[in-house]
Amino acid sequence: MKKNMVLGLAAGLLALFSLTALAEPVADYAREKKWADEIVPGLVVGDPVYLQTPRGHHKFLTLFIPADTGKAAIVVHGMGIHPDWGMVGTLRTELADRGFATLSIQMPILAADAKGEAYPPTFPEAAERIAEAVAFLKAKGYKEIAVVSHSMGSRMSRAYMTGRPDPAVKSWASLGISVDDYQAVKLPILDLYGDNDLPQVLANAGKRKQSLAAKGSRQVTIARADHFFTGHESEMVAAVADFLNATLK
Repeated sequence: MKKNMVLGLAAGLLALFSLTALAEPVADYAREKKWADEIVPGLVVGDPVYLQTPRGHHKFLTLFIPADTGKAAIVVHGMGIHPDWGMVGTLRTELADRGFATLSIQMPILAADAKGEAYPPTFPEAAERIAEAVAFLKAKGYKEIAVVSHSMGSRMSRAYMTGRPDPAVKSWASLGISVDDYQAVKLPILDLYGDNDLPQVLANAGKRKQSLAAKGSRQVTIARADHFFTGHESEMVAAVADFLNATLK
């Protein structure tokens, strides 16, 4: 009897451990470090700053460009890339040219072959990274802060926004998000996407627009632009900058 109970308890613990392991994939910190080691030596604009999360005390790379306007944007990249990649690098540098301090932050990533459906368990750590970025900017004296995110980074930012965002965060520019609503978010939102965007982004555009309740929110479509705004980066930056100018005082 006792032997069966011990075996049953062991089996239960093993099953629980297995489910927990499946539910909480470990972010690929080695891959993050590899990218940081490649980015930092060749960095032309901005300064590397390492922040640390409470969860696991992990240090992650951010790229900081200061400004003297008191306004700042946290730039949040999408799945499996880094804070100076392509359109993300464009956003962080060109928004800085327009008077906004920018802090482009490395988000949790998984293995290169991981699918989008594997990422939601990383969202709590992603929200912590955004919170650390806000704290860093506040310590630098920035009192008006926006989040500018793309794709999976927008889904991660949504996890932060639907929690308890810091009062210094005044608005959110959400680019290329695939979810269908912003119901739980109380801040002004820019829902920006291309009319050649991914099918799931386009399919949920109407529902997202209906859920934009906060004053100052808007939905903007960039003609002929794809998910990464290829060839339409200037229009992308202009739309984001116009929104930030309207929502950050």
